Amino acid sequence: MKRPRLTKDLLIGLGLCAVYMAAAKLSLRLASIHPSATPIWPPTGIALAAFLTLGTRFWPAIFIGAFAVNVTTHGSAATSLGIATGNTLEGMLGAYLVTRFASGRHAFEHTWDILRFGLYASLLSTALAATIGVTTLSLGGFADWSQFWDIWRTWWLGDGAGALVFTPLILLWAENPKPKWSERQWIEATVLLGALLVTAGIVFGPLFHTQMRNDPWTFLCTPFFVWAAFRFGQRESSAVIFIFACIASIGTHLGYGPFARTSANDSLLLLQCFLAVKVMMTLAFAAEVSERRQKEEHTKLLAVTDPLTGLANYRLLLERIEHEIKRYGRTGRPFTILLLDLDGLKKINDAYGHVVGSRALCRIAEVLRLHCRDTDTPARYGGDEFALVLPETPIEQAWQVSGRISERLANDPETPRISASIGVAEYPTDGHTIEHILRAADEALYRQKHSREVSTPLPSR
Repeated sequence: MKRPRLTKDLLIGLGLCAVYMAAAKLSLRLASIHPSATPIWPPTGIALAAFLTLGTRFWPAIFIGAFAVNVTTHGSAATSLGIATGNTLEGMLGAYLVTRFASGRHAFEHTWDILRFGLYASLLSTALAATIGVTTLSLGGFADWSQFWDIWRTWWLGDGAGALVFTPLILLWAENPKPKWSERQWIEATVLLGALLVTAGIVFGPLFHTQMRNDPWTFLCTPFFVWAAFRFGQRESSAVIFIFACIASIGTHLGYGPFARTSANDSLLLLQCFLAVKVMMTLAFAAEVSERRQKEEHTKLLAVTDPLTGLANYRLLLERIEHEIKRYGRTGRPFTILLLDLDGLKKINDAYGHVVGSRALCRIAEVLRLHCRDTDTPARYGGDEFALVLPETPIEQAWQVSGRISERLANDPETPRISASIGVAEYPTDGHTIEHILRAADEALYRQKHSREVSTPLPSR
């Protein structure tokens, strides 16, 4: 069993190393102040995401990738070893701090964790790599000491932006890569993407460069971040930020857009600072919106759910019956209602106590769930009575469901043994309103209850 896992880890490590090297080589094309220092460094985000999801045992893949990139770019084998050490320690330290203080790979679910992620992963751990890297190059004679702080600043901001833009993108999409959107959401996402591409292309493109240069036209792109955060969530927001970052980086590098300056390095550093602020604000806003929606959904669920059994309560039961009546008006297909009454609940409470009695009610609820389709609605009608709404189900099939429920209860080995009396009513045969159909089911239930002797054998205490 160890060999297949070792082989799998080896393949993952090779893939991680290859991705790291490819991203590094592409980003080093933007280096201007020093061959080893670029204002855009996605490998930091890749390494951090890998350590958070796969574990720090994959550090050799990052170390080898960083060494290979640097030894083929600028410097000696010794300086490349130093830079690779700094890059690897940066990712490991960032992963440790984020795991310890910001919920690890789930850092983007809550606002305060996002802020902590920005502090630990983008500011603190990246300073370690920048310090080790620039010091190594300076000691090796491959960087001028007089340029130390300029190179360090570029290194640090490039790594920080890489962590902020790429880590959330990888983590959020790796966890749930396939969007579960409705058709309406797909249309909205397409419109959002198209509008973002057009707007970003205008702001960071050559078409209106003369009119937009040195003016803060980037505010035109802000509504798209808010749109993604408010209407979708953190995952989609990270994708919008990534797409915008790609367009803005290419345009700024070519000398277009509001951040274009005489120095290409300064232009990209200004852009990275802007992106850092936007990433933090957008992801924090998206997290707040998601948390609020979850709380609202939870509140709505509590309002229509029985707290003991977890089934629908009386309020939701009436809503579902009303919905089925309206459906019958459209389709002409009848539906049925089962009413169940737990036999001998008072005897169970007297003999075993109310805790066991409550457990008996929950056992009934579990049986109802087992015999429900996704479209059915099991509910607690009140006290020891339950209801089951069966859409588009004739009364013959409803009686079959009733028989399976009774059989399941009879075969339940848990003590005390329980049973239930069941009444069935069909709409519209047994009634044309909610009150009439429930009354018909209730009358059928008590006819069954009083037509047979109900006995619940209870062992003595």
